Amino acid sequence: MSNVELKISRLDWVYIIIIGAFFGFFISFFLFLINANLKEFSTILFGTTSAVSISLSAFVFISISNDLILPRINEKFWYLISFIFSFLSGFLGFVVSYALFSFTDFPIISFLKPIWIYISIVIGFFTFLIGLILHQFISMKYKNESIKSEVLDSKIKALENELNPHFLFNALNSISELIYLDQKKAEKATLDLSKFLRNAITRDSLIELESEIKMVETYLKIENIRFDDNIKLQTNISKDFKKIEIPKFSIQLLVENAIKHGFNSKELNIDITIKDDNIIVSNDGRLSENVSFGTGLSNLKNRLELLNIGNLTYKKENDKMYFIIELKGKN
Repeated sequence: MSNVELKISRLDWVYIIIIGAFFGFFISFFLFLINANLKEFSTILFGTTSAVSISLSAFVFISISNDLILPRINEKFWYLISFIFSFLSGFLGFVVSYALFSFTDFPIISFLKPIWIYISIVIGFFTFLIGLILHQFISMKYKNESIKSEVLDSKIKALENELNPHFLFNALNSISELIYLDQKKAEKATLDLSKFLRNAITRDSLIELESEIKMVETYLKIENIRFDDNIKLQTNISKDFKKIEIPKFSIQLLVENAIKHGFNSKELNIDITIKDDNIIVSNDGRLSENVSFGTGLSNLKNRLELLNIGNLTYKKENDKMYFIIELKGKN
C-alpha cells in the first residue's frame, strides 16, 4: 500500500493549503490585470477561496482514500482509486467554491458562468497531475527519513553493543564461587542475572526510567556478591518522572562507574535523584583527581545526543562525585 498511499503529515497539509492559497491568488491577480471587467477585489477573493477549497477537498479525499478505501480493496485497483479521488478533489473543490459565490454579483462569476463545468473538469485533471508529483515528492521525503532513521538506529545499536562485558564475567565468577559456599544464594544470583539479561536484550533503545531503576537494583544485587553488600542504593524519584524514557543502561552505567572508581573497601552509598529535571547519580566514595570520559561514559554521552535526550555532565561537591543527565527540553 505504501506505493500509492500519500503519507502526508498535518504540517505538510498546512503548507499545501498555504501554497494553494498563494497559487489561487496569483492566478486571479493575473485575470485581474488582463481583463478590465475583472479588476475588482472580488476576483482575487474568489480565486484565493477556490484554491483553498480545492486544497481542503484534496485533504478530505486523500484522507478517506488512505484510511477507508485503499486498505479494503485489491491492490490492482489502487491507482484507479487514486486517480478518481485526485480528480474529484479538484473538480468538486472548484464546484463548491463556484456554488458558494454563484449567489453574488461578482464579475468573475458572470465571466465563468458559461464555462464553469469545463473549468471544473480541467482543474480535476490538473489536481490529478499535481497528485502524481506530490506522491513522488512525499515518497522521496519519507524514504530519506527512513534511511536516516535506519542509519541512526544502526549507530545506537553499535554503541549499545560496546557496553562493558566485564560485568557479565565478574557475575559468572561470583556465582561460581557461591556454588561452593551457599547454593541458595548462588541459585538466587543466577535468577537475578537471568532477569537482568532478559531485560538487557530488549531491542528498545529507550526504556522507562522506572524499568531502568529496576535493572539497576538487580545489577547491584549481583554486584554485592563480590562486595559483601557494601554497595548501598538510595532512590528518590517522583511518580511524575517514572514513565519518562531514557537510553537503556544509562543509569546502570553511571552506577557501575561509581563502583569502579569510587569503591574504597568500605561502604559506598549511591544516590539516584531527580532535581530541576536532571537525573543525578552521586556517590560518597573515592574522588577521582581527573575525570575523563572513557569508553563507557563517552558511549552514554553519544547515545544521549543521538537519541535527542540530553547531555551528560559531572561535578565534585561536598566530598561527593555527581554525574548528571541533563534532560533536553525539560529545563
